[in-house]
Amino acid sequence: MKIKHFLPMMVLPLISACGGHQTTLTTGIDLNNLDTTASAGTDFYTYACGGWMKSHPLTAEYSRFGSFDQLAENNNEQLRELIEGVAAQQNEAGSIAEKIAMMYNSVMDSVSLNKQGIEPIRKDLQSIAACYDKDELFRLYSSLQVKGVGGLFGFYIDADIKDSKNNLLQIVQSGLVMGQREYYLDSDSATTAIRDAYKHYMAQLLTRCKVAAVEEVGARVDAVLAFETRLAQVSRTRTDLRDDEKNYNKMAFAELLKDYPGISWKQYFGVHGANDIQQVSVGQPEVIHEIEAMWADTDIQVLKDYISWQLINAAAGCLDDDMRAASFDFFGRVMSGRQEDRPRWKRAVAATESALGEAVGQLYVEKYFPAAAKERMVQLVKNLQVALGERIDAQEWMSDSTKAVAHDKLNAFIVKVGYPDKWRDYSTLEIGRNYWENMKNTSMWAVRDMIEKKLNKPVDNTVWYMTPQTVNAYYNPTTNEICFPAGILQPPFFDMNADDAFNYGAIGVVIGHEMTHGFDDQGAKFDKDGNLRQWWTEEDTRRFEERTQVMRRFFDAIEVLPGLQANGQLTLGENMADHGGLQVAFQAFKNATKDAPLPTEDGFTPEQRFFLAYAGVWAGNIRDEEIRKRTKSDPHALGRWRVNGALPHIDAWYDAFGITEADPMFVPKAERVTIW
Repeated sequence: MKIKHFLPMMVLPLISACGGHQTTLTTGIDLNNLDTTASAGTDFYTYACGGWMKSHPLTAEYSRFGSFDQLAENNNEQLRELIEGVAAQQNEAGSIAEKIAMMYNSVMDSVSLNKQGIEPIRKDLQSIAACYDKDELFRLYSSLQVKGVGGLFGFYIDADIKDSKNNLLQIVQSGLVMGQREYYLDSDSATTAIRDAYKHYMAQLLTRCKVAAVEEVGARVDAVLAFETRLAQVSRTRTDLRDDEKNYNKMAFAELLKDYPGISWKQYFGVHGANDIQQVSVGQPEVIHEIEAMWADTDIQVLKDYISWQLINAAAGCLDDDMRAASFDFFGRVMSGRQEDRPRWKRAVAATESALGEAVGQLYVEKYFPAAAKERMVQLVKNLQVALGERIDAQEWMSDSTKAVAHDKLNAFIVKVGYPDKWRDYSTLEIGRNYWENMKNTSMWAVRDMIEKKLNKPVDNTVWYMTPQTVNAYYNPTTNEICFPAGILQPPFFDMNADDAFNYGAIGVVIGHEMTHGFDDQGAKFDKDGNLRQWWTEEDTRRFEERTQVMRRFFDAIEVLPGLQANGQLTLGENMADHGGLQVAFQAFKNATKDAPLPTEDGFTPEQRFFLAYAGVWAGNIRDEEIRKRTKSDPHALGRWRVNGALPHIDAWYDAFGITEADPMFVPKAERVTIW
């Protein structure tokens, strides 16, 4: 499922959107967030966000902290109050309230967790150790994967990208504990140091869990790392995984059995409860073939150690303080640069959301998101659709026939705002007093729920892929839907007391961003019904790709750390959505204020305030370790470059701030992206 994440919008004058009651609106711009000692044409990010960055230094808990995180912190406090309120009361046995309370308390009960130590995973470790038959080991591996333990490959069921009305079981690459293949293969000193730390982490926990004796652990760790490295060598890059056509290989289930005989598919899916499978897609065939070979020619002890390690790593954060500390030391400190783990209550809130997300979300929207706000947002999105339609019509590079189909797709958008119309049913999910058991039960329930609702069944377009309390948004090409959860629809992204310059620049660009995903380098390949097919003319496709490569080359030239370049191809879709979001929101802003232009206030014109608001969305501080991690793995550019990399391609920004050839951020008109 290709889901592009990011935010919402605003439109029409706020006075009219509020039902005609006129109020005095502020600019929404906090002048303390700026650093006007910087030059707007040299480093607009620092100019617009430098004050915010100085007043929000990174604490030990964070590797990155920005406007998103600030809002998430506020939401966390609200969720804590709601959940602890439920946990403190007497709840009916088996009720959703009792499940929320028990899940939260199972994380908060540090006394029991420390007393239990590694006991919650001991039985599974003993079963792995006692296994001396590869067939039996594969069955055991399959059963652990149902419980949420990582494995060599995985699967999910979601829309068939070439038959979007129906679901398809899709097999995908997996198996790398460090997440990205580059951590196993790159030879620079920073990555080598991370690998060394990974080996230390693995040795520490394999010894603690008595999987390997002290004198043997070094060799056993090396063997597991070599096994993972072999898998990394054939795994596709994050950039390659963005190629939808290349990662779609549909076949009958009988063909899967014939073409990939080295894996016991019937046993594997039977353990998961998936029977009568008719068709599948093998996303990365070369990876699955290599897994067949690895399972066949690898010594069984190495396979056992690998599976044991996957189990230990998956459970480490849910066990005693020592196991949690070791996990944090590697993933938090080494890989991300964080100096301190989140407080236990935040981990408990996150775990409760992970297990019972929509149940918690229902409590959240009842208290914090009134129906009137949802109604208003629906209208705002409709208004922004008008602006995008105008931008489509204005493009000289796009033919009339492609424009007509683009309008059909735009008009067919499914818009989801705030919260779902029907809530998920958690009545069959078992929650008890043990944290790790609860996480296993949650995984097993989610797998069973997915199979029951999706296997060999049509797509349900009412399903949400984010909870209502999530501070984010998404576009999903297979359902052609844009979704804006309640969690993001509040300051500093959307401010009922601020004028149009602020709201169009902040939430407006974000909504335009999601809408433009329907026409980015991936979204443009899906039609209005969500099917992957060529609906552009060949000439329009060529022109479009020529223009997108301007953005790719621009970002490839950015050095994010000494010796580390940005990845223009990996971030292309998100960068194009930022570009489109800016163009569409600015046009909507000008449309909304054409009859009643806003005045200059605090020394800034309305147009300048639009771009200041946009930059403020991405205000943040980040550690070098996190920069490196995100550059290797994240399809979104870093916050600084979502500003300094996007604005030089927006003509209106030059006009607003008087940017000239003398300014370092100036890009000649002929070299700017010209799409929307």
